[in-house]
Amino acid sequence: MKFNLVMIVKNEERSLMKCLKAARGLVNEIIIADTGSTDKTVQIAKEMGAKVFDFPWINDFSAARNFALDQSDADWNLILDADEYLRPCSRKNLEKLLKGRSGMWLGGITRYDSYLDQDGISQSTSVLPRILPKGVRYTGIIHEQPEGNYPCYSLPLAADHDGYLYEDKGERNLPYLRKAVNEDPEDGYYQFQLASTLRNLKQLEESLEYFRNFYRLADPQAAYRAEGTVLYLYTLLDLGTPQCLDEAAEIIEGEDEKLGSWSDFCFVCGLFYMKRVLSDVARYVGLLPRIESCYLQCLRLGEQPELGGVVGTGSFKAAYNLGAWYEVSGQAEAAVKYYRMAARDGYEPAKIRLKAMKR
Repeated sequence: MKFNLVMIVKNEERSLMKCLKAARGLVNEIIIADTGSTDKTVQIAKEMGAKVFDFPWINDFSAARNFALDQSDADWNLILDADEYLRPCSRKNLEKLLKGRSGMWLGGITRYDSYLDQDGISQSTSVLPRILPKGVRYTGIIHEQPEGNYPCYSLPLAADHDGYLYEDKGERNLPYLRKAVNEDPEDGYYQFQLASTLRNLKQLEESLEYFRNFYRLADPQAAYRAEGTVLYLYTLLDLGTPQCLDEAAEIIEGEDEKLGSWSDFCFVCGLFYMKRVLSDVARYVGLLPRIESCYLQCLRLGEQPELGGVVGTGSFKAAYNLGAWYEVSGQAEAAVKYYRMAARDGYEPAKIRLKAMKR
């Protein structure tokens, strides 16, 4: 079986060597389409043994991906970006899994995204269809996806992604996404991508329109729907108006049966109930026990990287929020217990609270 790495790149000298070093022991060949680099990207790729092809940029990510795939003769193609670094994986085990399933299907890898937030550097996970059988190509000018309605099965392959720490591509992607939505306004996936990009750019009020469109249009079985629903809820909470909280309440009620076994959803529900109570204590004081129950459910569910979401919502972040809840409600012993749980995972805010409580 032939297994190739296929990439598109432009000005990736910061990360390309690290990416290729992590992957080259797993693959037969490295195929790279360069879309106009002016730094040392092409030199690095060739030094690492890659076959490099030039592709003039035409404002279409799928066109570039498909050109690169056309240069590969592999049975399976692994798709990576230059700021993604594979974790160690056995080629023998991977090949056994690829050969063990019949028919046309896609292989999912688990990506760990690092990003900056109020806690410093946090991580989230997502399972992405990045191992493609021969003949599968991409569609979409931006946030391109494999063409065809093929099932995607997770494989024991993971990658770390650090691009969000160095570059915010939201402004770059925005015109592509607006064009895609204008050309196909009934596509729930593009509505989701535009909404999340606007959210990341702090344009919350504008993003809300597209989150509503996404929620209305997305196939209930679509892989991106759960992530989009949680981001939709966070946006409503961030805006925080009574109308937004009412809207969030309706979504939570409608999604609880389907998403209630996912720690990311339970975590945002805990935040919602806290915000709801604070918005009108007299009216919503009866919701107080739900704050505690949401975070306890997060801990029962644990970390679920295979489902995607923020790392910590099934462990240290939920434990910290429980500690904060117990602390403000006067239950010091319980607060210390959960702060210690979070601190054992290295969560700095929990360590700070423990020191403060000792004083």
